[in-house]
Amino acid sequence: MILSKRPEVERFLKDPPSDVRAALLYGRDRGGVRERADALAAKATERPDDPFDVAVLTDSDVTSDGARLEAELSAQSMMGGRRLIRLRLSDDRAAADRAAAEALKAHLDGAYNPAAFFLIEAGALGRDSALRGAAEKAKAGAVAIPCYEDETGDVARMTREALHKEGVSLTGEALELFAARLPAERGVARQEIERLILYLGPGSGALATPADLEPFLGVEPEASLADAAQDAFGGRLRAAQAGLRRAAQEGESGPAAVRAMGYYLARLRKALTQHAAGKGLAEAAKSAGVFWKNEREFLRQARAWQLSALDALNAEVLSADRACKQTGSPDELIAERLTLSIAGKARRLGL
Repeated sequence: MILSKRPEVERFLKDPPSDVRAALLYGRDRGGVRERADALAAKATERPDDPFDVAVLTDSDVTSDGARLEAELSAQSMMGGRRLIRLRLSDDRAAADRAAAEALKAHLDGAYNPAAFFLIEAGALGRDSALRGAAEKAKAGAVAIPCYEDETGDVARMTREALHKEGVSLTGEALELFAARLPAERGVARQEIERLILYLGPGSGALATPADLEPFLGVEPEASLADAAQDAFGGRLRAAQAGLRRAAQEGESGPAAVRAMGYYLARLRKALTQHAAGKGLAEAAKSAGVFWKNEREFLRQARAWQLSALDALNAEVLSADRACKQTGSPDELIAERLTLSIAGKARRLGL
């Protein structure tokens, strides 16, 4: 059974049904996978950190000893509670994927300790994954939970809830600013939120504005690259080149500049795709994570660019990214050439 919608996932993690004996959590956001797995482990057994009740295995344990996983799933709890077996898989381990799939099927068929809970954490599993297929096709007793990277709205909600618990808060503009700066990886985002709480002072009742956050956020190289990308797609070559130079002085190289162009292209493409599906352009821009201060310029560009032009340009961005990864490549020159090309195309669109 698959659980993919946030409300149903949250309901399951809060109160997992007693007849569920196995869960697979997977996705690129390993921090999100680990956070949800920890929440589920706390519900699956009374003592999630007790080595007598819990066994933690990796793919190396499974592939080096074929009987290890079976033995752990068959063992009884020494303290009389529910036994938990946590299997953490790294990426691209086909043998471990198959072994875990076989163990999952056998456990659901009653071959091992029926009171054991089998919790599996994995990276981004493709449709050809035997483990993913086994969990998704299970009619009862198991769930598969894909963990997608958080969008800006999810990050904002997570930030707001964490700050509320500690008696501090942000204004709407400050929250939008902070959420836009956070990475998609949930584990790193959580660390940054904790750092912000310490900065504001837990229990202080502080309500921070964008101006209050300036010393905390600082001026990051990524901000210069974001400005350069916005200027390039807006047809302002000189401003874009100035942004690239600032970023270089701040320590950012050509590959980072190329990635910034790719991120901006993806944001434009997401907004235009949603707009083509019937969503208002301003609403689509917000959904794509556009910061409110940049919304006016972004909408100006979105009205000029078309999906076909962005798709053609995407191949150029990917080519530049590959070129930057070649030994001895002139990274900064490649990034400048790409920026010139983007700005030129934007000018021809009337921007």
